[in-house]
Amino acid sequence: MLSSLTIARNTLTESLRQPVVFLLVIISGILQILSVWWSAFSMGYRSDPGEITSDDKLLFDIGLSTIFVCGMLLTAFISTAVLSREIENKTLLTMVSKPIPRAAVVLGKFLGVAVAVLMAVTVMLIFLMLALRHGVMSTAADSLDGPVLILGLGSVALSLFLATATNFLYGWSFPQTTMLALVPLSLVAYLAVLGLSPKWEPQPLSTDFLPQVTMACGAIAVAILVMTSIAIAASTRLGQVMTIVVCTGAFVLGLMSNYFFGRTAFTNQPVAVIFHAEPVDPFKPTLEGQGESYHITLITPADVELEPGMQFLYGPAANGLGLASSPSDTLPDSSIIHDDLFPSGTPSAIVITEVDDLLLTIRNVGSTPAKVRRPPEHNDFVFLEPTNVQPVQSVLWAITPNMQFFWLVDAISQARDIPFSHLRLVIVYGVLQILTFLGIAVALFETRDVG
Repeated sequence: MLSSLTIARNTLTESLRQPVVFLLVIISGILQILSVWWSAFSMGYRSDPGEITSDDKLLFDIGLSTIFVCGMLLTAFISTAVLSREIENKTLLTMVSKPIPRAAVVLGKFLGVAVAVLMAVTVMLIFLMLALRHGVMSTAADSLDGPVLILGLGSVALSLFLATATNFLYGWSFPQTTMLALVPLSLVAYLAVLGLSPKWEPQPLSTDFLPQVTMACGAIAVAILVMTSIAIAASTRLGQVMTIVVCTGAFVLGLMSNYFFGRTAFTNQPVAVIFHAEPVDPFKPTLEGQGESYHITLITPADVELEPGMQFLYGPAANGLGLASSPSDTLPDSSIIHDDLFPSGTPSAIVITEVDDLLLTIRNVGSTPAKVRRPPEHNDFVFLEPTNVQPVQSVLWAITPNMQFFWLVDAISQARDIPFSHLRLVIVYGVLQILTFLGIAVALFETRDVG
């Protein structure tokens, strides 16, 4: 591990000295500024619920997309500069000729590139948060946000001044010094902006802080780290151009994974959507116990005629992925679904016991209660059959790095709360993807001739 950290430190220094890092960060910042003007398309009203309203929805979408693409390009450029180029120039030979495992070299290179990329992405995301605080200028009558402009642009100007001065006086690397200064200065500028109103009046930091947006930004940062591991794996065998091609292909495939694989991996036909759900007994709200019941109200009439005794399945996805109730191959006799006692051997299932137009009553029946991950909720889809799983498509969908999992913009635009537990799952998914591609990178690098 000590060898990996030493390699990571040197890789970080070398990465920050790449002019492409500084250029992409500045380009991203310029695009965020321009988005304040070209995102005015009346996407909603300021009174809409949620952290992002009106034209700021389009501003957020464009801004985060810009960071996503810039981050993907950045990982490809840096990875080839610190690995494939060193292999081609034979400079890596002096490192692997020492008693250092090649796995330590790959890990060190990844850690160094990852920290450099995170520094660059952090600055890009701060620029986006400043743009969201400023808001879209829909008309010429809209006023400028003084703290955002002065403090935000001031942090960039001060970083450039420090980099220029130290480069002239001490010969320090201009791109490296700029990035090392810009990360803390931009963060301080953002915190200062949060503490000031557009009229320069003090305010609590929580007034303009957007926790849901911050979670979405964190998910994008994890996605870019996944792309970094892909770039490291590709650069162990390929040059700069092909590494960029591979990263672009993985990026596009990750965005289209749901279409290519996901839509056919799991298939089911919803018959209705839940509008409201409440337990029959308020003291038994889980639906996990034997005989527990729920009242269900549908948004519209079901596509098929519902009858007592039918199996009731529900879940958050229209294709039946992740059903919250376990399906049963055998249903109990409809004559005992109202009984309080169920004889031994009665199949376990969630069944419909009463139907009255849009109103349903469901019950957990069986000699052992059916497994339920959670009770039904608003906007859950209703199914009558188990979900059909295609093994080949589901495996391809599972192993492909799905970039849609990291894209939380739609939930924010629709004012849907993102629980922290979801972000935790996204992080775990990203870590597993990173470990997978680092394992591939080690396997490819072990047999690579670097002499």
